[in-house]
Amino acid sequence: MIDWDRVQELRDEIGVEDFDEVVEMFLDEVEEVIARLRTSPELSQLEADLHFLKGSALNLGFETFSQLCQAGEAASAAGKAATVDLSAILNAFADSKVAFEQKLAAA
Repeated sequence: MIDWDRVQELRDEIGVEDFDEVVEMFLDEVEEVIARLRTSPELSQLEADLHFLKGSALNLGFETFSQLCQAGEAASAAGKAATVDLSAILNAFADSKVAFEQKLAAA
């Protein structure tokens, strides 16, 4: 679910002292898009939203979530946005966030 090697790589890239701030910024930006997808998804914007989420997910090491976003982005690009399983994407984000925050809190 989480690519912990990527998380460590990110921590090494930005430094331990700035890591929490960068993670908080990423999560805040992702949460904004997630909230929009949860309450009022726009199929015409879905490809762009999923592209953004995929990139953010890859930065944070949210591997499963990024894979679902990539599949949804591809479906949207092919004109099949209505077939994208938003519920699975939203659940993967929620599960990934919990796992991520629990491990970081325990570290």
